[in-house]
Amino acid sequence: MKSVIFDLGGVLIDWDPALAFADVFTSRAEAEAWMKRIGFADWNRIQDGGRSFAEGVAAARAVHGDEARHLAGYPLAFPVAIEKTVPGTWAIAEALLARGVPLYALTNWSAETWPHALELHPRLGGLFTDILVSGQVGVLKPEPAIYRLLMDRNGLVAEDCIFIDDSAANAEGARALGIDAIHFTGAEALGEELARRGLF
Repeated sequence: MKSVIFDLGGVLIDWDPALAFADVFTSRAEAEAWMKRIGFADWNRIQDGGRSFAEGVAAARAVHGDEARHLAGYPLAFPVAIEKTVPGTWAIAEALLARGVPLYALTNWSAETWPHALELHPRLGGLFTDILVSGQVGVLKPEPAIYRLLMDRNGLVAEDCIFIDDSAANAEGARALGIDAIHFTGAEALGEELARRGLF
């Protein structure tokens, strides 16, 4: 039987980091402009790779000075950024589980904020046989090592896996290792792709 590997942010959990700075800025546009100025996306990716927030804030201050100060509050405000779920995808995952399909998760996520995900979305613990968190192992998608690590620690074979991710680059990284990958664009399209593969 095929095993299905889910990404989490953007597939099951709606990650909206601008919400974490809603108490700092008067509008979403202002928050997003600030995030762009300080290079939040690249900064956050390094956090997902295992850097501590103390180190991350210090690094941002070294480059952007006092403008980076709002990052210090991000870990505590983080839960508001992940409160919502992606419509329809949880139902698909639960239907697969009910059919006996083995489910795994592979996520680029900071080790320090990961406990918030488990607290806000306790269903994660019941859905997945294993969840590999990049910040806990120090490797990021789409690096080949992170896919191999998930497979090795669960005895999986690439040809027997289907990987789902909202990042085209991450999906391509899985394909490069022989894993069948689906670029997630929404629950309806995902259901169709899984149906073509005889799983849904």
